Amino acid sequence: MSEAVTPVENPADPLPLTGERTVPGIPEENYWFRRHEIAYTELLDQCRDKVVLEAGSGEGYGANMIAEVAAKVIGLDYDDSAVAHVRAKYPRVEMIQGNLADLPLEDGSVDIVVNFQVIEHLWDQAQFLRECLRVLKPGGKLLISTPNRITFSPGRDTPLNPFHTRELNAAEMDELLVEAGFQVELMAGIFHGPGVVALDEKWGGSLIDAQIERALKGEPWPADLAADVAAVRTEDFLLLADKDADIDASLDLVAIAVKP
Repeated sequence: MSEAVTPVENPADPLPLTGERTVPGIPEENYWFRRHEIAYTELLDQCRDKVVLEAGSGEGYGANMIAEVAAKVIGLDYDDSAVAHVRAKYPRVEMIQGNLADLPLEDGSVDIVVNFQVIEHLWDQAQFLRECLRVLKPGGKLLISTPNRITFSPGRDTPLNPFHTRELNAAEMDELLVEAGFQVELMAGIFHGPGVVALDEKWGGSLIDAQIERALKGEPWPADLAADVAAVRTEDFLLLADKDADIDASLDLVAIAVKP
C-alpha cells in the first residue's frame, strides 16, 4: 500500500492574516491595508527608475507596486512563506531571504530602501538603520513609515500590538535616523481624510475602536460596519508634512532620510 502524499499548497495563494502583517483582498482588513498603501502611493515617484530594496516586504503587494516605476526591485523578508509567496505571485520582484539586521547586499548597491510598517517589529532598530545606510549609494534615500506611538498605543509603556517591540514618536524617529548617519529630508504623518472622519463620527468617535472592540469580544461585525470598512479607499487618507499638521496627532509617521 503506497503512502499518502500531502498536497503541496500553492505559494501564490493568499497569505493567512496573522496580525503581524496586512494583506490585500480581505474586506475586514481593508481599513489597515489602505492605511498602509497610502505611503506607497504618495512616495512611489521617489522610486522611479531607481534600484530599490524593500526591506521587510511581507506579502509583496508594495514591492509589486514599486516595480511599476522602478528600474529594479529587490524584496527581502525573513519569513519562508512570505518569500515563497512573493516569488510565486509577483515575478517582477527579485525576492531574497535574509535578516534585516544583516542585509545580504553589497555596500552602496541600491538607490532607495523602502521600509514601511516594519521597524516597530525589530529588536535592534539602530542596527537595521545602520545597515540601510550601508547598502545605500551616497545620496540614496530611506523611505520609512511606522505607527505613531502617541496615537497607536496612547498612554502605554508597551505597545498594544503584541508583534511590536518598540513604537516611536516623531522625535524618537528623527533621533534614530540622525544617529544612524542620515539627514532627515521629510517628516510627515498619515491622517484620516474627510470620508474616514465622517465614519469616525458615525461609529462613536473612532472607526478603529469600533473594529478592535468587536474583534476583542469575538463578536460578528454589524453589516453596516463591515460595509463601511470595506469601502475605505487609499485616497481617504492624507499624508501631511510636519510643517502643515500636528505630527504628534498623526496615525502613522512617514520619513524620507538621505545618506550624505
